[in-house]
Amino acid sequence: MKIACIQMDVQLGRPGENFARAAALIEEAMAQKPDVLVLPETWNTGFRPKEGLHELCDRDGSRTRSVIGSLAAKYGVNIVAGSISDLRRGKVYNTALVFDRTGSCIASYDKTHLFTPMGEDRYYTPGDHLCRFTLDGVSCGLIICYDIRFPELTRSLAVQGLDMLFVASQWPAVRIGHLDTLAKARAIENQIFLCCCNGCGTADETVFGGHSAVIDPRGRELAKAGKKEQILYAEADLSQLQTIRDSIYVFRDRRPELYQL
Repeated sequence: MKIACIQMDVQLGRPGENFARAAALIEEAMAQKPDVLVLPETWNTGFRPKEGLHELCDRDGSRTRSVIGSLAAKYGVNIVAGSISDLRRGKVYNTALVFDRTGSCIASYDKTHLFTPMGEDRYYTPGDHLCRFTLDGVSCGLIICYDIRFPELTRSLAVQGLDMLFVASQWPAVRIGHLDTLAKARAIENQIFLCCCNGCGTADETVFGGHSAVIDPRGRELAKAGKKEQILYAEADLSQLQTIRDSIYVFRDRRPELYQL
């Protein structure tokens, strides 16, 4: 599976510019003929504009479904469309959408764990379901940013059968080392490939850290981005999974009857 991870410099509170930039970066990435394109967290609005959030939001993902779904169909590519600020039934959600090669939306996920230190919980409504889907026959899962700090969430996906986990994020530079470490840990402990697409640039006083990465089940970085906007490419050789799991198959040796969660 060839992945193009779009580490985008999202403009806070400027969805028109962000949609145009995302479309341009997707077009640029297609020169390398990836199987999957990945966008970061809240790429339509930036991470929590302080003013006018309801007006800036997508409406039930309609603009994203139209624009990104059309691009997926045009190029015949799968797109894990990061997440968007999405207004549904009067509530704002941090919502991820996934499109297959026909442009059909095959999965959606509302961020489960809202980042209280930056007040996300005061503006967004938490999700209530996990997200698993299949791309080109590969079993995939999706989480958003702060979710990666909760290993129970990723393990809940993994025990159902998971080969690739996508992480859409807007992780601050001040804690970027945490993201690097947690991404490797989630890949190793669950014996999966992991693609983390982080944002970059500055929104108000917050600097986002970049460092998008594609990581194999051994914790090795197949590709790693810097701090600025770029498209990161990596090839995930999924044939490695069986060899790794045959060597040390943690899911066979689990003792779930002892785990008190």
